[in-house]
Amino acid sequence: MLPLMRSTYLNIIAVLMFVALFFIQPTGVAAQVTAFKQAVAESAANDKALSQFYKNVDYQAIWTSKSGKDRARRQALLKAIQDSGNHGLPTASYNLDQLMAQLKNVKDPRTQGQLEVALSRLFLEYARDVQTGVLKPSRVDSEITRKVPYRDRYATLVAFAKSNPAGFIKALPPKTAEYNRLMKEKIELEKLVAIGGFGPNVSGKSLKPGASGQQVVNLRNRLILMGFMPRNATQTYDATIQSAVQQFQLANGLNPDGVAGSGTLKVINTPAEKRLQSVIVAMERERWTNLPRGKRHVWVNLTDFSAKIIDNGKTTFETRSVIGANDADRRSPEFSDVMEFMVINPSWYVPRSIITKEYLPLLQKNRNAVSHLEITDSKGRKVNRSAVNFASFDEKTFPFAMRQPPSRGNALGLVKFMFPNKYNIYLHDTPAKNLFSREVRAFSHGCIRLNDPFDFAYALLAKQTSDPKGFFHAKLDSGKESRVNLQEHVPVHIGYRTAFTSAKGRMNYRRDIYGRDAKIWNALAREGVALRAIQG
Repeated sequence: MLPLMRSTYLNIIAVLMFVALFFIQPTGVAAQVTAFKQAVAESAANDKALSQFYKNVDYQAIWTSKSGKDRARRQALLKAIQDSGNHGLPTASYNLDQLMAQLKNVKDPRTQGQLEVALSRLFLEYARDVQTGVLKPSRVDSEITRKVPYRDRYATLVAFAKSNPAGFIKALPPKTAEYNRLMKEKIELEKLVAIGGFGPNVSGKSLKPGASGQQVVNLRNRLILMGFMPRNATQTYDATIQSAVQQFQLANGLNPDGVAGSGTLKVINTPAEKRLQSVIVAMERERWTNLPRGKRHVWVNLTDFSAKIIDNGKTTFETRSVIGANDADRRSPEFSDVMEFMVINPSWYVPRSIITKEYLPLLQKNRNAVSHLEITDSKGRKVNRSAVNFASFDEKTFPFAMRQPPSRGNALGLVKFMFPNKYNIYLHDTPAKNLFSREVRAFSHGCIRLNDPFDFAYALLAKQTSDPKGFFHAKLDSGKESRVNLQEHVPVHIGYRTAFTSAKGRMNYRRDIYGRDAKIWNALAREGVALRAIQG
């Protein structure tokens, strides 16, 4: 998208500043005021928030009078629209051409009233977009079940009318360090796009330390432009390039072996435009969660296969995770909830979908299949398998439940962390420790498996006992299923970020494991969001 010329915006602001001078005085002040109010009432009639606001201010102008306050509001709004592209917003959808035409056609109180409401409507549209996002997440993907903290439109307009307009608009976007760093990265990528991106691709299947030639030069140049090494003239895959490759691999969730193998080269050859798309999507996602996340909270990034405890904005604990497999009924959803308790030595109550789709067919072939599981009736009583004709049931009619008692081989391991939700998703231990060494860790039925669940438990319990490890193991060693309530409930946010920053500002990128960010970008593009190339 080519940015609108700055002179165009200045012209708009100039027209807005002096728009009141164009009004015709038809038959006196009283008639003029009546015509203006009538036009405002009619223009706002189909919008509950706007209608209520203007009724409560007796249909007075907040944008289009000659007052200094109205002038300041006009300038602040137009400046925000001018800068909306910096936030990855759909500047084209704000219809500046149409607004310009409306400005030029202000000839009387009636057209002034129509312009007045149009500016309020534009302000509310921009405010929602920059504060809580352009898209409604669940409409993009049904597995993004996040509750976006939308602000009341009427209350927003009331607060704006009473506030310093420039300060109010400046405070609308998320105030997180992450959002600010993403916006900075977005602008840097736009400058790179303007000069051709990261340069020529690196061809071939693999490059190793000691290699030389043009492809090493291409690798070197891309690493320089990505910020992983300083400018130099080496044409050999030396220690500097090897170190840069390792840093690149770490920043992209790859095995940091320092070798530019086929997997690493595929990621290195990702165009700057694709990275820019990822950053814009991450900014939209950050707007969806524009609310306090909790002084202490758990943050699970599905694409990073990690789970963290965040205290006052700093990561105090981090572990690897395994997430839901990329199948229609196994992908981990995105949502927020509150962790209330943990269960030590848990039983695994097998989800109905797993019972009927995976275990029933096995039982129909061999009634002694999955013998580590108990089959129970509706009252929880153990059922004798030899008395059941499994072949007589199907997915809909199978009347039994299944349970795995506490044990080291339990599917949930030795502890689970509960934030009760309708998706039946929780964090837990697992006996399948070998999966944590994989680069891509999407294997579960949707729940989040933790590599270091005991340490995770100690960190949570440290808030309520002086000996969290001793307390935990006393429960564990009993072998009995024990529920331990958290005295302070902890918000849990299961997110999905293919682009995110570190505290030092280093950008990280991850695979779009479920294809959700591609859907979000396509939806943003349909709304009018476009990539920019800007001169440095």
